[in-house]
Amino acid sequence: MNFSLSDFFWFIFLLLALLPMFRQRTLEATRLKLIRDLEKKRGTRLITIIHRQEAISFLGIPLTRYINVEDSEAVLRAIRLTPDDMPIDLLLHTPGGLVLAAEQIARALQKHKAKVTVFVPHYAMSGGTMIALAADEIIMDENAVLGPVDPQLGNYPAVSIVETVRSKGPDKVDDHTLILADIATKAINQVEDFICLLLKDKMSAEKAREMARVLAGGTWTHDYPLTCEKLKESGLTVCEGLPEEIYTLMDLYPQPAQRRPSVQYIPLPYGRERERPKGS
Repeated sequence: MNFSLSDFFWFIFLLLALLPMFRQRTLEATRLKLIRDLEKKRGTRLITIIHRQEAISFLGIPLTRYINVEDSEAVLRAIRLTPDDMPIDLLLHTPGGLVLAAEQIARALQKHKAKVTVFVPHYAMSGGTMIALAADEIIMDENAVLGPVDPQLGNYPAVSIVETVRSKGPDKVDDHTLILADIATKAINQVEDFICLLLKDKMSAEKAREMARVLAGGTWTHDYPLTCEKLKESGLTVCEGLPEEIYTLMDLYPQPAQRRPSVQYIPLPYGRERERPKGS
């Protein structure tokens, strides 16, 4: 059977089109194997919520993801499939997302009878912090951070909308702003009450209310990093020292390749001893 030049080019085109799909399936199989190995090692159910920019389809279109209702449905399903006496590990890496979805996940984790541990290798901001507060234990990388949970209305923090109306006076703003301020006040109160609910078994009611006001009341900007030290000072159970498998698992959720990488290094651990110069 003879192949023409056009047949050869079609074969190469199909190969290049299908290669990303095969690569993705191999990557997914490697992820599942590592998850299962870690579950056997710790005797837990491991659930991952990892949101980072990914490439979709063979066109390589970047897509940035956040916590949404599909995530909450999947996590709630995983928790239902977990026996009451089996601990849950949650690998959390997210910039945040929909409050409704984050609250659903947090409530389900809080109701789970066995121990719940949250691993944070890099960051879990906003709704991710809300989920982390539902855990019995938070284990973070020494440089990882959580963040404030103050609600956002569109492009503006809810607390800033309320403060604008307060400082200018209700008679000097339009009806639209007044409506936003009313919604913002309700959102702040709702988030504060929910944080208190999550913290009720971890500290006194007074301390839980104080911390809820700090986290939800606009004390900092929405992207302010809450380090391990700050979280420990607030009374939360936060530990440092992630299992090595968590870092390996994160490597299996790569960002899409770019033409020129913004960060480069030789991916090998270096020893403390430096090589001696030649001739010394």
